[in-house]
Amino acid sequence: MATGKDRQKQLAREHYERQMARRAERQAKQKRLAIIGTSAGVLVVVGGIFAAVALVGGGDSKTEAATATPSAQSSAAPSAGPTPKPYDAATGTCDYVADSSGGQVKNVGMPPAKADKSAQTMTLTTNHGDIVVQLATDKAPCTVNSFAFLAKKKYFDGSKCHRMGPAAFPMLQCGDPLAKADGKSQTDGTGGPGYKFADENLSGAKYTRGVVAMANSGPNTNGSQFFVIFGDLQLPPSYTPFGTVTKGLKILDDVSKKGVLPGGTGDGTGAPKDPVEIKRVTISGKS
Repeated sequence: MATGKDRQKQLAREHYERQMARRAERQAKQKRLAIIGTSAGVLVVVGGIFAAVALVGGGDSKTEAATATPSAQSSAAPSAGPTPKPYDAATGTCDYVADSSGGQVKNVGMPPAKADKSAQTMTLTTNHGDIVVQLATDKAPCTVNSFAFLAKKKYFDGSKCHRMGPAAFPMLQCGDPLAKADGKSQTDGTGGPGYKFADENLSGAKYTRGVVAMANSGPNTNGSQFFVIFGDLQLPPSYTPFGTVTKGLKILDDVSKKGVLPGGTGDGTGAPKDPVEIKRVTISGKS
């Protein structure tokens, strides 16, 4: 017959088990928010939902990605340095701060603080044709301002999109100017401009076919990596949406059908077998 002391032990054990279950659930949720970052992740299947854990290697902080709860946030260490401030509507200025997280850097300088809100479209000229994006400049002025600056500096010219997802995770990730996208490089997904800026346009964010959003390694760690969605993703509002594709989605559809190269991190994503190279990026203003 169980004593009162035995009953107390049982209740304590059950309480501990519930705590551990809740902790595991929180950790799983955090990992699911890590699918589309600036880095490759380790994808697992949880109840039919793809989830990813971005990897952190050496001093390099590999950024996060998208999940199907998918997301670009991973368990990667947050980017070091000061936290950038959000867009100041009163002065029309953005806050770009140095990113000292340790990833590979292609340094072309820092964007001007004053946001140029004249940008209307972004054209990614690729080896497969043009991908045209209608920019959400009013909702993501600092993101668009950064892209306009980097495009002017030819930052993206000759860069390769290093990560594509399977049918269950339909996105193409680009913007690492140093990525080799050969299925062998261990540094793909770690490249950036050496600065970071705050998240924007997250309220009510939806990640549906055609949306273009920023990859990141946690809140307010945007750099130059971004992803283009060619299906629908159920993601948390953690990745700045800054445009919508108006032309060229068929390019991604066709490339995705050819699959990805082996040698990835086992998350179902990898460099596309049919390489996607960004020859140049052009930003067009309002007429």
